[in-house]
Amino acid sequence: MNANLPLPAADTPDPPRNDRGRVMRAFNLSLAFVLVLVAVFTAQGHFDWRPWSVAPLDKAGLLGILGAPLLHGSVQHLGANAVALLILGTLAGSVYPKATLRALPLLWVGSGLGAWLLGDLGSHHLGASGITHGLMFLVFVLGLLRRDRPAIAAGLIAFLFYGSMLITILPHEPGVSWQSHMGGALAGIVSALLFRLSDPMAPRKRYSWEEEDEDELDMQRDGDLEPPSPQRVPVLWQPREGQDFVVLPFRPRDPAGPRE
Repeated sequence: MNANLPLPAADTPDPPRNDRGRVMRAFNLSLAFVLVLVAVFTAQGHFDWRPWSVAPLDKAGLLGILGAPLLHGSVQHLGANAVALLILGTLAGSVYPKATLRALPLLWVGSGLGAWLLGDLGSHHLGASGITHGLMFLVFVLGLLRRDRPAIAAGLIAFLFYGSMLITILPHEPGVSWQSHMGGALAGIVSALLFRLSDPMAPRKRYSWEEEDEDELDMQRDGDLEPPSPQRVPVLWQPREGQDFVVLPFRPRDPAGPRE
């Protein structure tokens, strides 16, 4: 018997078709948001976008908490955030659809508040990088908290692609809003703590050796108060033919033998 074979597929209620559907749904939603960002960036040249950016410690700049994630300063800025949103949004939305949906408002507001509270006076902060940092920290921390197979796999994938975000929440390059990165990261950690139980854990595959161990434990518990039956006692020696016992001969001690 091969002890490494999993139990039949009937014991795993989630078929692969549902997993593919969740991935495609999360990817389509992430792609739709990226297309909105592209449309807003195309229209930025036709209106004054500065009132919709975050102006630190300015009451008028609070409006940017709502509008800043939709604005971008260059094509490179938009492209970097678009790729991160597609990867992290698909990853988070497919593994944690409910937690991600509930966390998005916190990530949106948290990134803006971080820029508004910590940014330099007179500066303007814009871009969706705070949300991408929030998604990365959300997936990574949920992997540490839940520790089931999909959570661990998602956390490792997020760290493989965007583990450098652990550094970009600190000042490292002029002109980069590390303040919004830090705000989004903190919002992602808080969201992971709040919504870690929003999505049910995937059923764990059980293996045949686990069933055998449980059966042995049940038999031991049932036989704690009485001795085992003769059929369950292992045979340590085989009797001779026609006898059910073994005689071990011992030579008598020679009284005339040497003495100390």
